[in-house]
Amino acid sequence: MWKRLEAWAQHLKAETLALWFCCSHPGTPRSAKVAAALVVAYALSPIDLIPDFIPVLGYLDDLLLVPIGIYLTLKLVPPRVIDECRARARDCLATRQTLPRNYTAAAVVVALWIMVTWAAWGWFSARMGWTIG
Repeated sequence: MWKRLEAWAQHLKAETLALWFCCSHPGTPRSAKVAAALVVAYALSPIDLIPDFIPVLGYLDDLLLVPIGIYLTLKLVPPRVIDECRARARDCLATRQTLPRNYTAAAVVVALWIMVTWAAWGWFSARMGWTIG
């Protein structure tokens, strides 16, 4: 079972990298580039929308959102482009090149968490009757 999970994880890694290459491929339609950029940004972001330390939910986004996003985005990319980008991804992984990190996506996720925390604090303090001043 672990071997299958490991193989699936490697496949997702390769597909994410292929989508990364699709973002800059001239044969990729604009809508597919946008979708691919969003999926890749989330997948390669060092910070998750739901942190991994939260039991069950922390890994749920990685197990559901990323594969679904990859699947749906690949439906938008022409098969010839996918084949070229998958070949580039295989070459990149075979030579063990460093995978890209998306710190812009990480900043967006951090900003979302700050906004959610601020809103939750405002709601909670209003319910408790706390005021500043």
